[in-house]
Amino acid sequence: MLEPGTPKPQDPSPQNRAPLTVAELSEGELLERIFPRLHGGEKSTLLLGPGDDAAIVAAPDGRTVISIDTQVADQDFRLEWNNGYRTSGYDVGWKAAAQNLSDINAMGARATSLVVSLTMPPETPVSWVEGFADGLGAGIRELGAPNCAVAGGDLGRGRELAVSVAILGTLDGHDPVLRSGARPGDTLALAGTVGRAAAGLALLESATPVASLSKEQRDLMDTQCRPRPPLAAGPLARDAGATALMDISDGLVRDGKRMAAASRAVLNLDPAALKDLGAPLQPAASLLGTDPLGWVLGGGEDHGLLAAFPPDVQLPSGFTAIGSVEALAPTDSTGVTIAGQPADTVGWDHFAD
Repeated sequence: MLEPGTPKPQDPSPQNRAPLTVAELSEGELLERIFPRLHGGEKSTLLLGPGDDAAIVAAPDGRTVISIDTQVADQDFRLEWNNGYRTSGYDVGWKAAAQNLSDINAMGARATSLVVSLTMPPETPVSWVEGFADGLGAGIRELGAPNCAVAGGDLGRGRELAVSVAILGTLDGHDPVLRSGARPGDTLALAGTVGRAAAGLALLESATPVASLSKEQRDLMDTQCRPRPPLAAGPLARDAGATALMDISDGLVRDGKRMAAASRAVLNLDPAALKDLGAPLQPAASLLGTDPLGWVLGGGEDHGLLAAFPPDVQLPSGFTAIGSVEALAPTDSTGVTIAGQPADTVGWDHFAD
């Protein structure tokens, strides 16, 4: 108790006050800060949103496309990188939207709704969580899925920061495009980019301070933090008659091998096309003294779209030919080659790396 005449302590000034943490709010109070930041579009299929034990989403096609992805701190991102960059909640929210929307896109489908599970240490700043919600909503809108609604989710307390998003989509009456449909003679094509996110990751992990990076180098870093999958490309490829589609999340060669195995074929990459894909990565390659081809072949998380098209099909807008689908010889195994020679780049593996 204060003695009479003792001046009353003043509240700390805003700049000196410790950031509000999630431990200082109830779950309901935290949700009140999140939900206003998330809005579904006018054509959303959400019939009942957050507030009940479960959401209700219309499925006018009669089929539901579903996928899920998880990001864990110090496994999929760092809160502070070696070069000094601090990962914001906005970054993680945007990336959560991008990687899940890309999976639906790779089926030739359209995303309709998603649910989010967010596990946080109690010292997580509330502003980080608000930024996450802002980034999630901005990613959905700006990447091209404005009618994909956030239907709800779960908040939890844990020792590490982790985000899981499950996403639903619709085929709108079309057949899905699978990774198993590539046929000998097909043109192999790419929409979006490869290697940029890997180059950005190398910059984040480098000793070069983020403040000293050029605009071109920062742009590469931004692709790692806020990837931009080509969401319009999936339906375009489907309508043009694509025989196979696949999201490139773990690297062109690793994911290409998955398409090759599913299709019982060989994907043969064109060296000239690979060189063109590596050219925009040179600002990072020159700084770090490395060959950008490694990023092109083995780097994931751009979430570009790998597609196969019949040889007589004109490639849709946004697609670039990068090779061809070859038949298996009697003694061959499925896989990826470059000008006919085996490509041995590993790519990303969550458990081996």
